[in-house]
Amino acid sequence: MPHNDALSSTESASHDPYANSKSNVARLTIAQALSGANAVVVYATGAIVGNMLSPSQALATLPISIFVIGMAACSLPAGAIAQRYGRRTAFMVGTGCGVLVGLLSALAVVQGLFWLFCVATFFGGAYAAVVLSFRFAAADCVPPSQRPRALSLVMAGGIVAGVIGPQLVTYTMNLWAPYTFAGTFMAQAAVAALSASILVGVHLPNPAAEEAANGRPIREIARQPEFLTAAGCGVVSYLLMNFLMTSAPLAMRMCGHSQESSNLGIQWHVIAMYAPSFFTGRLITHFGAPRVVMGGLLLTGLSVIVGLMGVDITHFWLTLILLGVGWNFGFIGASTLVLECHRPEEKNRVQSFNDFVVFGAVAFGSFLSGGLLTAYGWNTVLWLSFVPLVLAILALARSEVKRGRACPGVT
Repeated sequence: MPHNDALSSTESASHDPYANSKSNVARLTIAQALSGANAVVVYATGAIVGNMLSPSQALATLPISIFVIGMAACSLPAGAIAQRYGRRTAFMVGTGCGVLVGLLSALAVVQGLFWLFCVATFFGGAYAAVVLSFRFAAADCVPPSQRPRALSLVMAGGIVAGVIGPQLVTYTMNLWAPYTFAGTFMAQAAVAALSASILVGVHLPNPAAEEAANGRPIREIARQPEFLTAAGCGVVSYLLMNFLMTSAPLAMRMCGHSQESSNLGIQWHVIAMYAPSFFTGRLITHFGAPRVVMGGLLLTGLSVIVGLMGVDITHFWLTLILLGVGWNFGFIGASTLVLECHRPEEKNRVQSFNDFVVFGAVAFGSFLSGGLLTAYGWNTVLWLSFVPLVLAILALARSEVKRGRACPGVT
């Protein structure tokens, strides 16, 4: 029965796959704004709540690492659900996880249970994995020439998430005294429920069963040099953003800065992550995705340099802002490159596999970040960021040189 519902006329709409494009993109943008607050709340509070509840300071960032593990672990199942039942069903499952993370986190704070908070953040990662598929869903529902702009427009909804998330923390963290942040997590659950009500109206076509059966094996697609470059740049862009943002709130606290200052820094970081989305699609259309990705990687490198210049609050804020813009260019550009690596009938499998690779690597970096911060300090975290960054820049440059030789007329 659920499968038949997924193939209803509104969902399949094979006669005109772009019939609901404007409504879909608008709803996905609004949902991105609401759902994106989930990740912001977890990143702003995860290390701090972890430090409050964990038996050891070295485990303070474990909840954020588990959040990223949830993103990686649930990327492939989310793609399978979308392939079998339609993207809208996957969205509903994801927002259900979003409500659950808020309720479980509040209970964990009230009961003082570190393990339960870790379980909650895993569901938060599952929710975030589904939310990040919004960008590909937007690209699916518009003509190919409009895909970069649709993808970046939905990502622009994260600007509102960048405001909602930190303000949610600031104005609700002490509402349920003496349980700091319990009220924040209850509010987060309510925002996730509101997002679900928006996503109910999204209607996207599914590939026919025979089309999906004709898709190439995922290992064949993954071996393409184009896919390796796209996924690699996506990995590094997201890895370094998470690597630094995971540690930044706790690093600011260790340097004597207030929670309010930390919240404001995360707020501007998230705004910087999504604000460029209003024109990133145009930049990609005009200059090409590889050049935009390269610009993002270079901005990320600049953010690391600023972080090494000092530990004043302005250094942290500027580092986070540059890091956000660098992530936007790098990740959206890499996502656009992924769209060029698969056929229509392969999209759900390839896109979910790409996200699995990205978030699997990010989970490793998240674990490494927390241990490095507590053992060696903020500067060590920053210095190590140069290793994957330089490798990604070299790989992208090599790919472009090969592409130029193969297609001399391409600039």
